Amino acid sequence: MLRKLRDILAFWRPRQRVLPFGVLFKKFQSILERNNRILELMADMGDKLGGEYVFDRQYILDAAEQQADMVFKLISDLSILTQRKNVELFLAFERIRQAIQEELTGTHVTTGGSYVIPLKDVGHDLSELAGGKMSNMGDIRNRLGLSTPDGFVITSRAFFDFMQQNGLLAMAREGISAWDGQDDAALESLAATMQERIMNAPLPRNLTTQVLAALDALAKAHGTRTIRVALRSSAWGEDGDASFAGQYETCLNVPRDEVMESYRKVVASTYSCKAWRYRLFKGYREHEVAMAVGCQMMVESTVGGVLHTYAPHIAEGVMVANAVWGLCSPVVDGNAPTDTIVLDRTAPYTLRSLSVGDKRRQLRLAKGGGTEWCDTPEGLHDVPSLTVEQLEHLAQAAMSIERYYKRPQDIEWAYDAKGTLQILQSRPLRFWAAPLSTEPQLEDVTRNAEVVFSGKGLVAQRGVAVGKVFVVDHSTDLDTFPHGAVLVSRYTSPRYSRVMHKAQGIITDVGSPTGHMSTIAREFRVPTVVNTEVATTLLQTGDEITLDATENVVYRGSICALDRFTLTEEEVFEDSYEYRLLRRVIKHTSPLNLLDPHADNFKPSSCRTYHDITRYIHEKAVEHLILISERQGAQYLSAPKRLVTDFPLGLMLIDAGDGTSCAPESRTASTSQIESIPLQEFLKGTECSEVWCTDPVSVDLGSFMSSFTRTFSSSLASPEEVGRNLVVVLKNYMNINMRLGYHFNIIDAYISDVINDNYIYFRFLGGVTEFIRRSRRARFIATVLEHFDFRVEVHGDLVVGRLKKLSRDRMAIRMRMLGGLVGYTRQLDARMHTDEDIRTHAQAFITAMKHFLGA
Repeated sequence: MLRKLRDILAFWRPRQRVLPFGVLFKKFQSILERNNRILELMADMGDKLGGEYVFDRQYILDAAEQQADMVFKLISDLSILTQRKNVELFLAFERIRQAIQEELTGTHVTTGGSYVIPLKDVGHDLSELAGGKMSNMGDIRNRLGLSTPDGFVITSRAFFDFMQQNGLLAMAREGISAWDGQDDAALESLAATMQERIMNAPLPRNLTTQVLAALDALAKAHGTRTIRVALRSSAWGEDGDASFAGQYETCLNVPRDEVMESYRKVVASTYSCKAWRYRLFKGYREHEVAMAVGCQMMVESTVGGVLHTYAPHIAEGVMVANAVWGLCSPVVDGNAPTDTIVLDRTAPYTLRSLSVGDKRRQLRLAKGGGTEWCDTPEGLHDVPSLTVEQLEHLAQAAMSIERYYKRPQDIEWAYDAKGTLQILQSRPLRFWAAPLSTEPQLEDVTRNAEVVFSGKGLVAQRGVAVGKVFVVDHSTDLDTFPHGAVLVSRYTSPRYSRVMHKAQGIITDVGSPTGHMSTIAREFRVPTVVNTEVATTLLQTGDEITLDATENVVYRGSICALDRFTLTEEEVFEDSYEYRLLRRVIKHTSPLNLLDPHADNFKPSSCRTYHDITRYIHEKAVEHLILISERQGAQYLSAPKRLVTDFPLGLMLIDAGDGTSCAPESRTASTSQIESIPLQEFLKGTECSEVWCTDPVSVDLGSFMSSFTRTFSSSLASPEEVGRNLVVVLKNYMNINMRLGYHFNIIDAYISDVINDNYIYFRFLGGVTEFIRRSRRARFIATVLEHFDFRVEVHGDLVVGRLKKLSRDRMAIRMRMLGGLVGYTRQLDARMHTDEDIRTHAQAFITAMKHFLGA
């Protein structure tokens, strides 16, 4: 009666026209093709940022246009596949496209975000708001866990609002465009006028309020009323590829009531004559100029200085530090004698040499604000300013920062009155020492090195990584991933972006150089080799190796000469405008923020880049194809055929196109007539007679009644006609809905020669016994799937396994395994008496599969 009533009511509802499965599947294939093309474009753009290719502005314009076109069509394809408008995706696309266009035309300014951001929330992902210097400080504090003075950033949004409301941006751009490039007096006059106007211009109404509130919160957090802070410049690009060292203002020991005036001074220094000349010399254009300002607690340092993590001009394999009593400014300014310390770059950071300066004076904080020179106590004039323990701690911190940025670093530091090391600043260290670039030299240093493997897999990001192996088997391993390690894993995953700032390199058994993880590796410039097939077999956690991802070789041990070669490579092209423009465009295309499909932010409104949109669409397209196959495949395709097999699968087959070679009018299909690659491999697995249990099993009455009284939601027990075993196939695709006994299987798979397209979705539910036995069988299935590289979720007696981006041959092996698993698990719950049976059956099945598969 209920079904009849439903049918009557359905008659009056407007019916949505459902497209044929074949049409929808073509849209799915189109999504896969566009997805791959977009990832290839991202990979190519990332390669260009590697510094090995010269490109022009036209390349950037073409690449941006191609990506925009592909992403727009990708959203359109999803709209047809799901028969939804996907308005939020189109809106996200338009936001990103507009931002890229503004970058290309030089009109992009920061309009979103707050005037003030606490340093605890700052990192490289906020570099546009926080500027170069403070985004570095945020990473050092929040990612590396090193101590930095607490504080906040007055953002670039404050700069743009301040400058625009007073007409100062237009004044600067018009003034510099009218300058002939030769008249120094004219540039000095323009700079002086700009600085005067800035110092006298009113600040945005809310800016002062927000800054003073942040100062009061900072003072309260540190239990003080008389807060003193340092205001430091943090311009776009500062402490990046161009250092801007000494070009902008720094205000030290500033009291609360002078902070806003000091803010104006730092902003005004953006347009000092020397800073303007520096930018022009470096090729910076006026629309690339923005000034954020760091506001940090003033450190009353007992000793401070500067450390260079690499000093080839002194000796190979050393770092050099200069130190003075008091504040570190005299070291930076070069106006006082210092201690000069040379240390090994490798632990335990042995002291190579020490030259003690005659430190008669030191710079200290003045009571009324600012700084003043004081006499050093007589007994400390010629005493080393750092202890052995302090030197070791400083060296450890410095090398941690270098490993993070993968470049030699110029670090300003201080020890405060409590003996805590405070990192004040870190920027890439530029030097032009001759690199070990000739082939004979490199051949000499590697000739006697032990090669672990060579020429395996595909290079996703070139470079050299030296460090200890850390094998990642599960996502939880990422929680303990150490800084400076080489990540080794069976598979690739975008989740590894969590630790890429720590990783020296990445090596995987499987994966694609145009996959999501490889794209992120290029963004982080982590040397990466994927699809080696042997990495997890030949490498173990703790092994020290050298990964040469330029020549695709893994050596046993540390080969420092290769490491030095990458540290001394010149990257002159990074100083060009085109390089900076491409990097700004890539910021809107390649970073991936939607890492976990199960996370709350995995939705269209959270898409901030083309990569986010691409990842979202790929996941949703696969989900929807499974849904279509389950619910619509049997209804909108040709008449089903009975699949004749040696084992009792009871499958009805629907050919959606090129899935079989049998005649359309045929009512049966034999295994020899199957053309579908996934189904072929699945059926081969069912031929493993060792895993089929045909013996009768006893089921107690309680278990039987437990099963009899169970109900299933339509989403779990689909297709709707429970008990119908149906497989929909195409040449590269298969979807099985199957009931064997009292449990349900769904397998959805796409297998082709294109690694990025390949996936398997597996779902298992149910059983005849009580819940505890069904859950044991579920845990057994999860153990087996994880052994074969699936990502697995278990919820009671429900198991969901997902596998992606393996080569065709590897996917085939896993499909055969699933064929065997379907047979082995039939009525297995009735034999799961104890938890020990989980391990016993898992070992037995895996052993049988190894014999059967020969793998």
